[in-house]
Amino acid sequence: MTDLRVERLLEEAEAAQDVIRLDYDARLARRKRLVSEGGQGVLLDLPELTDLSHFAGLELENGTQIALEAAAEPVLVIRGDLPRLAWHIGNRHTPCQMGGDHLVIRADHVLRGMLEGLGADVSEDSRPFRPEGGAYGHGRTMGHDHAH
Repeated sequence: MTDLRVERLLEEAEAAQDVIRLDYDARLARRKRLVSEGGQGVLLDLPELTDLSHFAGLELENGTQIALEAAAEPVLVIRGDLPRLAWHIGNRHTPCQMGGDHLVIRADHVLRGMLEGLGADVSEDSRPFRPEGGAYGHGRTMGHDHAH
């Protein structure tokens, strides 16, 4: 099967015939070759680094639509004093997904030890990871520093 170029990113992919699942790191892309679950090679060539989390799919040069989904990946599910635990996670600039009674971060043994030391109940899981965006707009907190 010949690789096809991506013509545009889609806000909705209701007519998608295939799917590409990407983990958190892989959803940040500019130029990349992807392969759909159906085996279709896809050439992504965007003008700038883009968080694909904000798009439902891709439209290829032949008009085919492929859905984009978050892939399951190893995460830690955290329960306990959530405001305090969230502060410590945020203080380390770690992406964090918020749930009603829990937090989710990517699996990291150092952070797990810190959180358990703070009294958190931490369990391992595998699920799509969709962290909160930055405070100054949706997306990733790229280019953040503390310089004054």
